[in-house]
Amino acid sequence: MNYRVLGKTNWKVSEIGLGTWQVGGGWGNAFEPKKADLILHTAFDQGVNFVDTADVYDEGLSEASVGKAVRERKEKIFVATKCGRRIQPHTHEGYTPERLRKYVEDSLRNLGLEQIDLIQLHCPPSQVYTRGEIFSLFEDLKQEGKIAAMGVSVERINEAMTAMKYDIVSTVQIIFNLFRQRPAELLFSHADVNTIGLIVRVPLASGLLTGKITRETRFSKDDHRFFNREGKAFDKGETFSGVPLEKAFPAVEELKGAFCGDADLAAQALRWILMFKEVGTVIPGASSVDQVLGNIRAAKLRKLTSRQLQEAERIYNTYVKEEVHHLW
Repeated sequence: MNYRVLGKTNWKVSEIGLGTWQVGGGWGNAFEPKKADLILHTAFDQGVNFVDTADVYDEGLSEASVGKAVRERKEKIFVATKCGRRIQPHTHEGYTPERLRKYVEDSLRNLGLEQIDLIQLHCPPSQVYTRGEIFSLFEDLKQEGKIAAMGVSVERINEAMTAMKYDIVSTVQIIFNLFRQRPAELLFSHADVNTIGLIVRVPLASGLLTGKITRETRFSKDDHRFFNREGKAFDKGETFSGVPLEKAFPAVEELKGAFCGDADLAAQALRWILMFKEVGTVIPGASSVDQVLGNIRAAKLRKLTSRQLQEAERIYNTYVKEEVHHLW
């Protein structure tokens, strides 16, 4: 495993981390504690030392599984979780220091830890990023020893740019992949200058960039890939990176051709992200041990060639850019 410094935290984190939205459950599947435990420990055995969860993943069961697994390890595992999505309706008025403090304390209990390494605002409404009292709360929580660092998980680049103005913000978590390339244009350089650690989520575009989803694939009604394609439950950019499937399928086929011979498309899609030195860690999810091992193998692949990088840009420009580039 390779390790990178995560912004001003100065933590050396595995460049392949683990996202736990669907670990042991989620996406239409019932939560299975033993499955979650096996996935987590497999990742840790392979050198993964950064795991990202949230209080709303499986109603706290994901946090509990992460905490249990981390407590069973001797090595340092950096735990990131998120807060704010429990607020319903999800409006900026619902965000208060008192409510967020309670959520952080709930997460500490769920995790069974004395301190959360990284707490992140969980894609709040844009207005929240302009409210100094919200960020002051996390200064207080850090002074109290309840958190070690604070970051934001954002939908839009302008939200990240606003959040970086606060000294307490150490990291930005954002969607970045072969189908969502805009962050590299402006955000990455600003993050680098401000020593902000970049955490990349949805690196495989909800499975599209595995190359295994086809026109015949059907999703369960509890899977966000079924019910959130138009953003009915949350930002549609979280589902397939907001790319219409009719545009995605021909793009995927061309990507397979551009990357064939070295590894499967999923591994190459992760390797493409790791080509950007500004990225601190990538947090693909995993619903099986095989997926964990496949994600980790991406870090061992040779660098992509100039031609492959050019092809990735051409395919994005041809099929995807007009659909998503201006939205986030």
